[in-house]
Amino acid sequence: MTAVGFAGMGRMGVSMARNILRAGNELTVWNRTRERCLPLEQEGARVVDTPAALAQGVDVLVTMVADAAAAEAVLLGPDGALAALRPGAIVLEMSTIGPLAVRALAAAAAERGSHLLDAPVSGSTALAEAAGLTTMVGGDPGAFERARPVLAAMTKAQFYLGGSGAGATMKLAVNAIIALTNEAVAEALVLAESAGVGRADAYAVLAASAIASPFVQYKQAAFLDPDSSPVGFTTALMQKDLELALALAREHGVSMPATAAANEVLTLARRLGYGEGDLVRVADALRLDPTAESVELH
Repeated sequence: MTAVGFAGMGRMGVSMARNILRAGNELTVWNRTRERCLPLEQEGARVVDTPAALAQGVDVLVTMVADAAAAEAVLLGPDGALAALRPGAIVLEMSTIGPLAVRALAAAAAERGSHLLDAPVSGSTALAEAAGLTTMVGGDPGAFERARPVLAAMTKAQFYLGGSGAGATMKLAVNAIIALTNEAVAEALVLAESAGVGRADAYAVLAASAIASPFVQYKQAAFLDPDSSPVGFTTALMQKDLELALALAREHGVSMPATAAANEVLTLARRLGYGEGDLVRVADALRLDPTAESVELH
């Protein structure tokens, strides 16, 4: 049994933490809004009030939060977790924060005698519930092998990709493809609808065609009836990830014109009020007149 601390009870985090508990590990949880921890407390997890308390005595600390600022606050802020970790403990930074932020946090962890692995995940909330996610890992290979049982409790596949930042880099590449797929499906649906093909009929063809993928399959209900479907991943969070990917591309002199175009449509969707809606809402944005002054892109 491994003592695990888990910070971040968002849509993905609560299911990931639950799978750690179900695998027989000792689980302690923390979230900025304590009420989100209560379901896990009822299942046997211990709830604490600060990241520092979360880190005390654990072998592995998992962070699954919204962005780099949130990760830094958990690990380095007042009552931060890093200062309370025992020497040799492992941090699994599973958020999508980009390689630059990850390497800075890894250096801070090393200064305090612990290891930080970037281990972001790919998959839906349904896959998180079923422990079917994929994780991409960067950092010390020995720490990866030690942490692998905890990773395996949450994910179906664990890819070790190299030094610190490698996992974070690969996650940005994967999310760029997700954003592009989402944009392509949205454009295809709007085109078909505009020419008189029913939305459900059009999607059925897409889901049975050469472009079908797990993403196309599990987003079907959301694309067909976004008002009745739970939010899986917001347009705001996807735009955060694309901006990280584009910044990384500029750093390495890589051209990503399609990703930049998809990012513009996310800007449009957020301007129309869909920032906290699922990223399929880009289809709703495209259904409006993008030449109208109120939604003009800059």
